[in-house]
Amino acid sequence: MTPTFVDTHCHFDFPPFSHHESASLEAAAVAGVRQLIVPTVTADRFDPVLALANTYPQVYAALGLHPLYVARHRDEDLALLADRLQTRSEKLVAIGETGLDLYMDTPQFDKQQQLLLAHFALARQFSLPLILHSRRTHDPLAAMLRKASLPATGVVHGFAGSLSQAQAFVALGFAIGVGGTISYERAQKTRRVMAQLPLSSLLLETDAPDMPLQGFQGQPNRPERAAQVFATLCELRPESPESIAQALLANTRRVFNLP
Repeated sequence: MTPTFVDTHCHFDFPPFSHHESASLEAAAVAGVRQLIVPTVTADRFDPVLALANTYPQVYAALGLHPLYVARHRDEDLALLADRLQTRSEKLVAIGETGLDLYMDTPQFDKQQQLLLAHFALARQFSLPLILHSRRTHDPLAAMLRKASLPATGVVHGFAGSLSQAQAFVALGFAIGVGGTISYERAQKTRRVMAQLPLSSLLLETDAPDMPLQGFQGQPNRPERAAQVFATLCELRPESPESIAQALLANTRRVFNLP
């Protein structure tokens, strides 16, 4: 029997999925991927992603402002985010994608941190988990989270840091997102981290259409490939595939309060 998976991070509002949602969801379901969480990156995506979630039972929404688009975000975007959270549907399960990124040419890091603190305040106000992006920023992000003492935690998605950095997030109650990076033999550090963390701290994700798996370079990533991320994780971990599948599903339902 095919295990049941949730792709906890899929940008399903972008091509190649837009205008092909039903076929894409059917392909995902064949692979056992029964639910998707779709995080936003900019304020103009809030309503389209909510519409997707309200149209398709398998799709859930997360609303937030991504640090890569820091130059575009405005104060009125935060006001709109607060409004959409205030009137939220049951299909809105998290705040994000938000976080920190020092990989860019002009990161405007002070503004990134201010935006993240605003997301923390909303997470506190609405008791929602956070979907966190972090590139070259694990230590400052963990320091901000320690000060924040949030009522609900969330996930650090697409994690590629060290074991000690992952353990710092886990100690704060955050889950760690396992994606296609582990399909690459050269990603030994990330593969070791995902092999050694407690199984109770892991979530499955694709970041589709980004983060293509080994063998699919140059192609858009897809939610059904969460099943292949799972297969690779099973090769790295000592537990049985059944135990891993059950834990990933239980972890997802716990973090995002999914039905």
